[in-house]
Amino acid sequence: MKPFSSSFTAEEKDYFMQQAIAEAKKAYQLGEVPIGAVVVYQKNIISRGYNLRESTQDATTHAEMTAIKAACQSVESWRLEECQLFVTLEPCAMCSGAILLSRIEEVYYGAKDPKGGTVGSFMNLLEDDRMNHQAYVETGIREEECGLLLTNFFKELRQKKKEAKKAKNN
Repeated sequence: MKPFSSSFTAEEKDYFMQQAIAEAKKAYQLGEVPIGAVVVYQKNIISRGYNLRESTQDATTHAEMTAIKAACQSVESWRLEECQLFVTLEPCAMCSGAILLSRIEEVYYGAKDPKGGTVGSFMNLLEDDRMNHQAYVETGIREEECGLLLTNFFKELRQKKKEAKKAKNN
């Protein structure tokens, strides 16, 4: 893999991750798993996305997939060679595949996903030199905030299910 370093200052990374978190909060409000993403080109956000699997009943409507699709439409090309992706949770295999196939150069994510993350946790597809393309990866940007969104969401979901079960049994 070619040597690479981030194109962003710490402040810029923080700003773009805040924007991804804002997208995750939109998903949260819809009762979706709160994951958000933004695609950046020349330090400008060109697309946004958030998880919509429950709303669409479509397994492919992850935040990254939605943002990548919109970015391709924005630049009128499937190639996102000079783009960066900011996402609140470590991408899964499907999203990592889309990142590689769209040629995104840099990926920044907040929280790790030890059960399904393929950008360092479970495996590392984006930096595997056996692949046709690799991406620079940086983790842990606003990690605690990104993780808390998910933790709180699932805690509330479990509580709602518990209350519904209790109401059903009464």
